[in-house]
Amino acid sequence: MSTSPIRPTDDEARVLAHSLMQQARFAALGVIDDHGAPMVTRVAFGRGPDGQPMTLVSDLSAHTRALKARPQASLLVGEPADKGDPLTHPRLTLQVRAQIVPHADPRYGDLAGHYLKTHPKAKLYIGFADFNFMLFTPQLGLLNGGFGKAYELSAADLTP
Repeated sequence: MSTSPIRPTDDEARVLAHSLMQQARFAALGVIDDHGAPMVTRVAFGRGPDGQPMTLVSDLSAHTRALKARPQASLLVGEPADKGDPLTHPRLTLQVRAQIVPHADPRYGDLAGHYLKTHPKAKLYIGFADFNFMLFTPQLGLLNGGFGKAYELSAADLTP
């Protein structure tokens, strides 16, 4: 008889997941590249005015091409502390569906203003023609809240 290591999702897990997303300024982004292979890169991470995960991407990057071809991706947020075993610190993997928001989209200006509040250095390139926003709609979350604290969160659990 096997016992699942996944705990029932509770309010504490939901709060931790939202806290990890709120605090994150960077994320590891996993996509499937042009050759059908997995690829992971680091991207700036933020949340839109409605709390939806987002990033700013260049059309010149391999991960942007990959997301345009296959919008399914994953994001990992949560940084280890300065001390201790990094594997004991909370982290959240989000399985997401990506949607591009190009400059011509009426939402771009509002997203840019909001994004610059938490990523002020993006002011240097946010206006470049090849930069667009990528919104991520969470489908599933896998929360590791520390040793022995694993949870699976639904899309509803991850909605602000």
